[in-house]
Amino acid sequence: MGYEPLNTLKIAWSSTDCSGLEFFHQLKKSGKTVIAIDPMRSETIDFFEDKIQWVAPRPMTDVAMLMGIAHTLVKNGKHDKAFLDKYTTGYDQFEAYLLGKEDGVEKTSEWAADITGVPAKQIELLAEIFSSNRTMLMAGWGIQRQQFGEQRHWMIATLAAMLGQIGLPGGGFGFSYHYSNGGNPTRDAGVLPAISASIGGGSSAGNDWAVSGAVNSFPVARIVEALENPGQKYQHNGHEKTFPEIKMIWWAGGANFTHHQDTNRLIKAWQKPELIVISEIYWTAAAKHADIVLPITTSFERNDMTMTGDYSNQHLVPMKQVVEPQGEARNDFDVFADMAEMIKAGGRDVYTEGKSEMDWLKGFYESAQKGGRTARVRMPNFGKFWDDNELIEMKFNKKAAAFVRHADFRADPVMNPLGTPSGKIEIYSKTIEGYGYDDCPAHPTWMEPTEFFGSAKEGELQLMTAHAAHRLHSQFNYAKLREEYAIADREPISINTEDAKARGIQSGDLVRAFNDRGQVLVGALVTDGIKQGSVCIHEGGWPDLDPETGMCRNGGANVLTSDIPTSRLANGCAANSALVRIEKYTGKVPGSWLSHRLRMRSQK
Repeated sequence: MGYEPLNTLKIAWSSTDCSGLEFFHQLKKSGKTVIAIDPMRSETIDFFEDKIQWVAPRPMTDVAMLMGIAHTLVKNGKHDKAFLDKYTTGYDQFEAYLLGKEDGVEKTSEWAADITGVPAKQIELLAEIFSSNRTMLMAGWGIQRQQFGEQRHWMIATLAAMLGQIGLPGGGFGFSYHYSNGGNPTRDAGVLPAISASIGGGSSAGNDWAVSGAVNSFPVARIVEALENPGQKYQHNGHEKTFPEIKMIWWAGGANFTHHQDTNRLIKAWQKPELIVISEIYWTAAAKHADIVLPITTSFERNDMTMTGDYSNQHLVPMKQVVEPQGEARNDFDVFADMAEMIKAGGRDVYTEGKSEMDWLKGFYESAQKGGRTARVRMPNFGKFWDDNELIEMKFNKKAAAFVRHADFRADPVMNPLGTPSGKIEIYSKTIEGYGYDDCPAHPTWMEPTEFFGSAKEGELQLMTAHAAHRLHSQFNYAKLREEYAIADREPISINTEDAKARGIQSGDLVRAFNDRGQVLVGALVTDGIKQGSVCIHEGGWPDLDPETGMCRNGGANVLTSDIPTSRLANGCAANSALVRIEKYTGKVPGSWLSHRLRMRSQK
């Protein structure tokens, strides 16, 4: 559900361990039932061909569909009461809501069908399949990035508990199999340590920033609100916080003008600080909106090292500098160290702890080497590792390959409690009840989003902003690869065949997508592979606003999205909560800065 492993497992936070993709080939050959619940026909669905069942609910209606399945389990007596009694708390309160005793609305399969657009019989069949077989519920993170997004994953965990298979091989639920090589067994390894991130006041980055008084941190998804309303109180995870007055921003890492919602609102808020500095390696949209741009080296211009496989710790790899820093580019390490010296005499030594970059790398390696000895992994000294310039393969662990998440909890929930206040799966949370948040009740709840099909006016369509298969978020949007997927020299917009027909749109047409927040030019991709009533512009397109019309010439999806938090609990971004209109574009076609740069580079 909301899960695209064949796309997202191709890349990792470190270097990619692709061996996990083989598991999907094995699954395809196994004959096991695979069901994809997704409003779009994804790369993963195409991979499984006829070995997969595709169920396409309307976007943002996942909770209603899951509740329809849960209600069917209760109606047919297929929920595991013994598991619920032993391993969970608060199920009775949730069941009262599910059966309509709390709000007068019974969450039947018919009720769910009206909301999701999935037939009631199909919802009931899913309940039968799930309860009659060993079932693993896998979900990605995209379904959380919408208004009330926390409810999706809470409801998935609740449904898994009702099935009673948590802690059994092939059963339960998982939210991490779609990224960071999830599913690959962790090896016996010498692992690179993290940098100590102590901050003023003795607090550390490992502590909960929400209760730490050392710095005034806030969720990055609320950056625009913070700029607009300095001094305003807000709630986060049960704590009242205050937005700071921000006079300077130093943005180092992350393309905020690509990943943040409601680009035009962001641009206005970005004028408020007195100074904005960005550390960047490319001339991105964010760099164009900074007062000072500090050119930073790429991985090719500096020494470093990395693990392959974020979870698997498959290898330790030296990353030797290939070329000298180009132009005026400098390493982040030196930039921050020099800034520390400018702030206070001797600051460089304090920041670097008197060590050079190579000293730090050696220290990281020796820490990993110490862990390697404990894991009985042979690792040479740092000098030989660096001079040989060869990766070190870590030892495969057969026991780790047989790991079952929460098996220890299932075997003995008293001796192996979960990290919740009760130590159990909390279907009803007394902690969250105490917060009194109307946008995040104390148990999984269906709440109608502000912008979704149920509130859509005639002609409006639900916008999705899924991951693209042809780039990594915004990376590679400025690459020749763009020429392979661009339509009408713009970002593609996927449109259902019937929706396109009603608007006189054909594949290849230049299309304007718009709402009250902005407008973008995109190229039409007409397909039956998307739920009627919805469209998709992949996230990551660089915004390129025409100075005369304000129209984004490159199809930056966040020009259209709503900048609201998921809830006061998590304050995550809600990028998939937006309605748009689309029409065939017949006006003067503005040139695209990005396309122009790509053409110029090709000519060179």
